[in-house]
Amino acid sequence: MTKYIFVTGGVTSSLGKGIISASLAKLLQSRGYSVTIQKFDPYINIDPGTLNPYEHGECYVTEDGAETDLDLGHYERFLNTPTSQANNITTGRIYQNVINKEREGAFLGKTVQVVPHITDEIKRNIRMLGEDGKYDIVITELGGTVGDIESLPYIEAVRQFRWEIGSGNSLVIHLTLIPFLAAAGELKTKPTQHSVKMLLEYGIQPDILVCRTEHHLNMDIRKKIALFCNVNINAVIESIDASTIYDVPLLMLKEQLDKTVLTKLKLPHKTEPHLDSWKDFLGRLKNPTSEVKIGLVGKYVELPDAYKSIIESFIHAGAKNECKVHVTYIPSETLTTGNAIEKLQGLHGVLVAPGFGERGFEGKIEAIRYVRENNIPFFGICLGMQCAVVEFGRNVLGLKDASSTEMNPETPNPVIAMMEEQKKVVNKGGTMRLGAYPCDIKKGTKAFAIYGEQHISERHRHRYEFNNQYLKQYDAAGMQPSGINPQNNLVEIVELKNHPFFVGAQFHPELKSTVANPHPLFINFVAASMAYARKK
Repeated sequence: MTKYIFVTGGVTSSLGKGIISASLAKLLQSRGYSVTIQKFDPYINIDPGTLNPYEHGECYVTEDGAETDLDLGHYERFLNTPTSQANNITTGRIYQNVINKEREGAFLGKTVQVVPHITDEIKRNIRMLGEDGKYDIVITELGGTVGDIESLPYIEAVRQFRWEIGSGNSLVIHLTLIPFLAAAGELKTKPTQHSVKMLLEYGIQPDILVCRTEHHLNMDIRKKIALFCNVNINAVIESIDASTIYDVPLLMLKEQLDKTVLTKLKLPHKTEPHLDSWKDFLGRLKNPTSEVKIGLVGKYVELPDAYKSIIESFIHAGAKNECKVHVTYIPSETLTTGNAIEKLQGLHGVLVAPGFGERGFEGKIEAIRYVRENNIPFFGICLGMQCAVVEFGRNVLGLKDASSTEMNPETPNPVIAMMEEQKKVVNKGGTMRLGAYPCDIKKGTKAFAIYGEQHISERHRHRYEFNNQYLKQYDAAGMQPSGINPQNNLVEIVELKNHPFFVGAQFHPELKSTVANPHPLFINFVAASMAYARKK
């Protein structure tokens, strides 16, 4: 029978439930268990697809095309296994499903209520991953903080679910904060006590407390927390601030979180955790032999979480190259013809980030012109690739008014445009290419040398495409379409023939980079930046 672990948060948000969930899953996976993690988000949006990145960080896209919470990126990067639509549920989806059933008459005229109808739908989604037989353990992370009105139905559903499946088949891990009061010079347990009391009011006794702290917890504090919160002393787990999120699995191993979990779930300890490759990755990450400065040009740079997967991909690729990647954030709307040189000088590579809308578009084009003309390594992702196409059209092919129909619907040279069949779709989300699509790479190209194979699959999230009417013109002038979608002939990768590293990808390679498998495009971009730095 599948076992279930629920991770709740108390005292404050942003304590790192996603990292703790991913770290625990990594430890259990390294002991031979098959584990998956799902995230329940208490907001009413159907998914994060239409949310501004400033609201909720990046939107993470799964293989099956689901637009999900950025925590799913952590799950995949730690576990090296893909997630799906079933791994991220929002209150909006829960209510939409229940209302659709009510409209179909599924409730036989009964009054539809939060309990039992909404809670039943939540429980159905909890069970979904456990019932397909693929997983020994399902970890469910509940978004928000205990006490929020929004998360109450989830807490109630967990209470019911635990009662139904019986003792020993589930446990609750409560992630909480032990603040340090500088004036008093001591750690305070009262916020944690209040948070646990609130959970108890809702009918849930946490089994394990993971205490986020800036200072080590001494035995007296652990005993006090255990006494006031009804948990065993070995179930009070210290989670101290770490220099990198990738340290957390080893910190949790030291605190024996995985052993405590297995004991409480009555599961055999199987083997000791196999974490040699993880430790090897950490060793290379923490002991780089070189450094590079890479500029990330985007319009959401005030919130680094908007580019979470890109930043993590640089960490993976940097470790692979034994190189420390320093990312410099450059707001694209501040870039002009006059200041591009000044703002981009001293960089060893430039990545132009994905995004939607007109803001910062011209700034991205200025950045690309500078790196193209000065042979600085360039990597463009999604809109970054489209900007490279527009820049090349304007400044090399002489199409002075070349643009994307997203930015200028009336442009006489729409080098980036929407496919005909997409124009008829009204819903914003419906017009996008989402999820995994195949790509065939031409032999003899830089892309082929990078991937080392001809047939690949990458994840997409975009609405506009390279306009194939201009294909021959671009190819003849030196911008080569090196990756093509075999199903609809759309351009997936472009590269410059006479440039040390100039690659644009229509897809999002950052979504597939993991600790175990850093993405080859990022590995090679970092390597090209290192080569450029050595020449300087």
